[in-house]
Amino acid sequence: MKILQKICFVLLLTTFSSVYGGDCWDEVPDVDDCREKAEQGGVDAQLNLGSLYERGQGVLQDYREAVKWYMLAAEQGDSVAQFNLGVLYYDGQGVLQDYKEAVRWFRLAAEQGYSGAQNNLGVIYDKGQGVPQDYKEAIKWYRKSAEQGFAKAQYHLGLMYDDGTGVLQDYKESVKWYRTSAEQGFIPAQYNLGLMYYNGQGVLQDYVMAHMYWNIAADSGHKSAINNRGDVEKKMTSSQIEKAQYLAREWMRKHQ
Repeated sequence: MKILQKICFVLLLTTFSSVYGGDCWDEVPDVDDCREKAEQGGVDAQLNLGSLYERGQGVLQDYREAVKWYMLAAEQGDSVAQFNLGVLYYDGQGVLQDYKEAVRWFRLAAEQGYSGAQNNLGVIYDKGQGVPQDYKEAIKWYRKSAEQGFAKAQYHLGLMYDDGTGVLQDYKESVKWYRTSAEQGFIPAQYNLGLMYYNGQGVLQDYVMAHMYWNIAADSGHKSAINNRGDVEKKMTSSQIEKAQYLAREWMRKHQ
């Protein structure tokens, strides 16, 4: 029987374009009103207009225009615009790809407490993109984001403790962060938590709990979780499998 290993990649967030209601925005966007207010220097309108161009909502999709309006809002200190601008520089959409510029904008948003930017800054230090690779700095930013409840950062922090990267290896601490992420529905954390129970790392070895977490991840279509669930069943009694299935149903009822 082959149980697949942990998912150990890190994920950079996609753009999160927050849109404020009330300023050139009702149930549908008023592009002309948005543009007028944005040209007058309204930071919310600039952010909204950038979001419209980024999404192609009410206008033709145009990343360069998105960059233009996000930049104006970002220069006024809007953390969401700073974050979105960082993503566009990271991905090279509307601008030449520039990790250093991405770092600059993520940092400005992160220093204002924006959890998505804190997580992304952690990823960048983890990978060494636009900055020297620095695992301790990555952990610093992952932790700031994780402590605000950001599921991906909690997962990343769990990985660092799991692998002993930038910190002393600590399976109990890894389980703690995987669990908080898993409870928010983050599928890779659910999968890895199943492996911790299967291997008895940071927790007592428990095939019932391993099956439960793989069953939860499998419910979202996670192929490795589906495979591992089938494999661990070969080591379980029928009553244990029934218990695991019951626990999974109860867990999903509670957390979804």
